[in-house]
Amino acid sequence: MTLPVTAPASPSASASPSAPVVPPRVGVWLIGARGSVAVTAVAGCAAVTAGLRPPTGLVTESAEFAGADLPPLSTLVFGGHDTLDCPLPKRAEALAAAGVLPPGLPAAVDAELVAAEREIRPGGPAPGDTRGPRRLIADFAADITDFTRRLGLRRTVVVNVASTEPTATGDVLPPSSLYAAAALEAGCPYVNFTPSTGLHHPALAERLAASGLPYAGRDGKTGQTLLRSVLGPMFRQRALTVRAWSGTNLLGGGDGAALADPAAAAAKNAGKERVLADTLGTTPEGEVHIDDVPALGDWKTAWDHIAFDGFLGTRMILQTIWQGCDSALAAPLVLDLARLTSRAHEAGISGPLSELGFYFKDPVGDAPSSLADQYTDLLAFATRLGKVAGEHGEQGTGESGGGGEGEAGDRQAGHDGHDGRDEYVDRDRPDGSVGSPEPGGSRPVGDRAGEPR
Repeated sequence: MTLPVTAPASPSASASPSAPVVPPRVGVWLIGARGSVAVTAVAGCAAVTAGLRPPTGLVTESAEFAGADLPPLSTLVFGGHDTLDCPLPKRAEALAAAGVLPPGLPAAVDAELVAAEREIRPGGPAPGDTRGPRRLIADFAADITDFTRRLGLRRTVVVNVASTEPTATGDVLPPSSLYAAAALEAGCPYVNFTPSTGLHHPALAERLAASGLPYAGRDGKTGQTLLRSVLGPMFRQRALTVRAWSGTNLLGGGDGAALADPAAAAAKNAGKERVLADTLGTTPEGEVHIDDVPALGDWKTAWDHIAFDGFLGTRMILQTIWQGCDSALAAPLVLDLARLTSRAHEAGISGPLSELGFYFKDPVGDAPSSLADQYTDLLAFATRLGKVAGEHGEQGTGESGGGGEGEAGDRQAGHDGHDGRDEYVDRDRPDGSVGSPEPGGSRPVGDRAGEPR
């Protein structure tokens, strides 16, 4: 029997109004992509997406954020820069052996780890690197732009999860600021999860203001400072006078080694002290000491000793001990921030995202220091994102339509027809410093026509 020949249906004829809409993918470009926090974030995102683990610690997976139209976890695509060369699957195995990741999880999400590993590019400046700041910024930006265009991503968010740097001095851009400048050059929203300088360098101020990009930071609030942001307001609201507040941190791993440098530790402690000053209304006696204990690996112990006065001057003491896994505390926050910042960018929101102060020790913009007040602001921000989605007719995609490779590449690059090497700094200087951007040399990037700024 001869079967009748049927012409193939045209795309328009085969399309069904009820066909599921595939959300566009969003890039997460991690600075320090082979570090413990980054590897835990990549492995954790894959595990939650596959239903292997619950979304514990992911604030954006709670019911309060259901209407914010955030990009689904399943749409996140990872890449990044790092100066280390240990592959992600091997790093994940080491983290599982240390109890940071559940046993067997690296094998279960090996495909996702391998895919992310393919998208990691060499960072810098490495020892012997002869590239000046201008070339480094251009090369880093080109890596990010290539990632976005080649994979057809809707947008890419750059997140700094590298080791803490000493506080920057002078005109020389530290590595964190080189990467931050590259994010601006590539037209990408930026999140600084570290206390390092990043976008805070004065040489980047003009370009940042002109970029039209949202940004958040700095220094993720995961343990000791999280507790301080709760206890500080408690003492003040109960009219209890805090006389002294001292603390000690014992930690190992890469962060412990980096914070063994007194200058890096000072940068870390500045945020911890600022939280107390803001929530108590005064700066109590006492300091925070950070000790590198390599045997602890990715685990840390934070101890606080609080001396305070009660009614009639009765002297009392509160002591707290926080023992936790830094990477497991930080990784879900990194995923939250990538989703929220991506959504803010899609909604046309620019400038400092002070509403994300909930996640940081030293938040950008005008943000309260009390965790309760910060959480209120965060929920209001989620509501705002949901309203913007409704105004623009976005329905459950996590983004507002489109997502073709060409559009994503054009918007993310931020410099149509440019190679990214000629418009950020005015010259390389012999001392390695860079000049400020030339007036008028920058233009808004990352905005969509017709969206509010």
